[in-house]
Amino acid sequence: MTDRAELVHYEVADAIATITLDSPHNRNALSAQLIGELFERLERAENDDAVRVVVLAATGTVFCSGADLSEASGGADFADGPRTIARLQRTIVAHSKPVVCRLQGAVRAGGIGLVAACDIAIAADVASFALTEVKLGLAPAAISLTVLPRMTSRAAAYTCLTGERFTAAQAVEMGLVTTTVPAGELDAEITRVAAELATGAPQGLRETKRLINAALLANIDAHAEEVAALSARLFGSDAAREAMLAFLSK
Repeated sequence: MTDRAELVHYEVADAIATITLDSPHNRNALSAQLIGELFERLERAENDDAVRVVVLAATGTVFCSGADLSEASGGADFADGPRTIARLQRTIVAHSKPVVCRLQGAVRAGGIGLVAACDIAIAADVASFALTEVKLGLAPAAISLTVLPRMTSRAAAYTCLTGERFTAAQAVEMGLVTTTVPAGELDAEITRVAAELATGAPQGLRETKRLINAALLANIDAHAEEVAALSARLFGSDAAREAMLAFLSK
């Protein structure tokens, strides 16, 4: 056991499990600890017969800032990192219960893979997005497993190659986000959608989700090792390490 502060919280009410990222020191980055706890919470919801819907949320003004660059640039072996990100996306896609993403703020790079893996993504109008990997000598390799199937090809080319920030409304147009609402209405909309989903029978939800996500899951299984290897190679390159260290020193 560890005495480290919990980074991912779990709460169940009215058949809805809310899993909340709470790692303010690194803007909810995908650190090893956060990912490990997120896997555990997703498994808990999977095995809880009282849960019919999962809401993935976050505290603060940033939903997820992507990979924890302090870990990725610290000299540790990052070979397993991209495979873990691929497996995390697969876990969400293959989860037997609908997963709703509550996007209250900024989401960057690897965090967008979480958004794309969810079944429904509802964003506050103040949320912003950016696939910034290109700026660091990287590519959105591991998260391409879910991001590219969600977005139009033109949108993917523009956002991935420029690394430019885009809005919640633009994310809806691109196919990445389901809908956007005023920030003050986000919780009400999440509650409404989750409650509506919870009226579904467990078997109906499970089998319908399996049907809808069959192609996405097949894409993950077919290409996960290939893109994880690419991502690991890029993260381990001198060019990327130099860029990450420069970014962290700002």
